[in-house]
Amino acid sequence: MERATSNSAPALAGAPLGQTVRYRDHYCPELLFAVPRQAKREELGLQAGAPLPFFGGDVWNAVEISWLDARGKPVVALGRFAVPADSPCLIESKSLKLYLNSLNQTNFPDARAVAATITADLSGAAGAPVQVAIWPLRDLPERRFAAPPEGVCLDALEIDVDVYDAPRAAFLRVREEAPEVCETLYSQLLKSNCLITRQPDWGTLVVRYRGQPIEREGLLRYVISFRQHCEFHEQCVERIFCDIQRRCAPRELTVYARYTRRGGLDINPLRSTRADFVFPQGDDIRQ
Repeated sequence: MERATSNSAPALAGAPLGQTVRYRDHYCPELLFAVPRQAKREELGLQAGAPLPFFGGDVWNAVEISWLDARGKPVVALGRFAVPADSPCLIESKSLKLYLNSLNQTNFPDARAVAATITADLSGAAGAPVQVAIWPLRDLPERRFAAPPEGVCLDALEIDVDVYDAPRAAFLRVREEAPEVCETLYSQLLKSNCLITRQPDWGTLVVRYRGQPIEREGLLRYVISFRQHCEFHEQCVERIFCDIQRRCAPRELTVYARYTRRGGLDINPLRSTRADFVFPQGDDIRQ
């Protein structure tokens, strides 16, 4: 697998993002491009070798998977990949798209063989076991849309906004005299930009926590302040988690985002203080 170096700029120098590339339609695992997580985590004060303040992972949904069966007949399928948050590397999204397309003219005996191949390749790129599920469309897999999160949507709050260029953690405050609450807050106004191409990334952000009440207007301003910020999806969610944890000190915290699809892939990172937190089932209406 092609590996990136520890510094964030050299780490992305060979990435296919933002470059004209030739599509390969025969199995080519070397297309996968891994980006070490640590460089960005150091920006958040997370030192190498120290325990991470969160559990979780990155759930990818893929809707453009195809290969040839043993007789040369095409098979089309859906896929889901779960990359653990404690893996040394994340997988750059365009490289994953290119890799999946390299299966298009490759023969496999069945879907289990495809899943086993993808599992080995993604686990090798991430540096940790990746869970893979593949569902051929001929088996009529079900796909459900999730209802809005069971919580409070912040988006109707009447606020003035003039900060869009970078995340402003100073917007995050708690109501110090108020009693502790356990609540879910969410916003569909999350937008950030790709770290390399600057193309927009759209998502729904969900914050579940137990602790002193977070000021909702400040949280919404904070979410909107990502609007022109450039980072990968996984990095944005980790930044949000760390900022809320440091500024608001909840006793329990879970942050996850459902990003819209690009290139047949959507990415859904989740970070939580709870090791047993399960990513909610179903897809966002915009996915």
